[in-house]
Amino acid sequence: MQRLKTRAQFQAVLAGATVARTTHFALHRCALDAPAGAAPLFGVEPDVWVGAMVPKRWARRAVTRNAIKRQIYTVSALAEASFPHAAHVVRLRAGFDRKQFVSATSDKLKAAVRAELEQLLQRARAART
Repeated sequence: MQRLKTRAQFQAVLAGATVARTTHFALHRCALDAPAGAAPLFGVEPDVWVGAMVPKRWARRAVTRNAIKRQIYTVSALAEASFPHAAHVVRLRAGFDRKQFVSATSDKLKAAVRAELEQLLQRARAART
């Protein structure tokens, strides 16, 4: 599994289809052969590409954004076998309630993020079949 790094890669994936959604996350996918010019962006070898977008709008503190990104990459790496060879972006689309998750990196927040990410990937698998 490789990580998306450039703005052009993220833009190409976000222009693709939204595969699955949960309350807080959305999963976007772009087939590597679909858009013209995707091959130079993602290399010639087919592989699974994953990127994480956690906007400041939904997670104000940097420590929270980084904790959510780490959860996204960890859950994605564990579920890599179920991903098709394509580019994926997991995007945070709503904030977590600060009254419920007081600490920026609490174990409770990490567990909630992980559970919702697993639900997101489950929905993506169901949509694929």
